[in-house]
Amino acid sequence: MSDRPDPSGSQPPLLYPPYRATTKRAPIEPLIRLPPALSDLEAPVYGWWSVGETDNDLTRQHPEEPQGQRIIVAGRVTDEDGRPVSGALLELWQANAAGRYHHVKDDHPAPLDPNFTGAGRTVTDASGAYQFTTIKPGAYPWRNHYNAWRPAHIHFSLFGSSFRTRLVTQMYFPDDPLLAHDPIFQSIPDERARRRLISRFDPELTRPEWALGFSFDIILRGCDATPFEGRV
Repeated sequence: MSDRPDPSGSQPPLLYPPYRATTKRAPIEPLIRLPPALSDLEAPVYGWWSVGETDNDLTRQHPEEPQGQRIIVAGRVTDEDGRPVSGALLELWQANAAGRYHHVKDDHPAPLDPNFTGAGRTVTDASGAYQFTTIKPGAYPWRNHYNAWRPAHIHFSLFGSSFRTRLVTQMYFPDDPLLAHDPIFQSIPDERARRRLISRFDPELTRPEWALGFSFDIILRGCDATPFEGRV
C-alpha cells in the first residue's frame, strides 16, 4: 500500500453521531500506534485450511439452493495506480433474501434460510480479479433510530499478507431508495466517494436465465480509493 494520504471527506469518520453505535466505540483519546510484532506479519489470516471449491459460490454450500434472486458479484482489487493486487484473501458476509443474518444475535422476525449461511471467501488472481455467486440480500431494520432500515448490502473484508492489513467495506446496489436515509452510507462526506460503494449492473457479467451480474472494484488508496470502515 502507498503512504499517500486519502483525500479529505473520502473516508467515514470514526465518530458520526447519526450512526449511534459510533458514539460508544469511537476513541476519545489520541490513538497510539503499536510497533509491529513478528506474529502480525507471519500469522495466518484465515485459519490453516485452503479456500474450497464452493467458498466463493454461496448457492452451492448446502444440499439445496437458497431462496432469492441469484446474483454474480465480480471486480478487481487494485492499488491507486491501477496495478492489480493479487493473492489477497477476500471474504464476504451478508443477510439472506429476507434480510436476516445467519447469526444467533439476529432476532429480526424474518425467515431463516436453511440453505444459505451468507458467508464466502476467495483469493484474487494475477490480475487482481475476484468473483462470487450469491443471493441478493434483503433490507432489514436495525433500531438505530425510529423506523431505521439498512439498504441491501454485502460486507467485504480484504486481507493482505497479515491480519494488520485487513480492510472492511460494504457494497450497495444501484437505485436503492434507502441509501438516502442510511447513516452508515451517509457518514462519508464526499458524494463521489459514497458512489464508489455502489455496485454497477453489468450485462456482460449477467448470465441468461441464471443470475444478474454486478461489478464492484476495490481500490486501496489514493483519490479514488474505496471508503473503508475504521481506517485511520
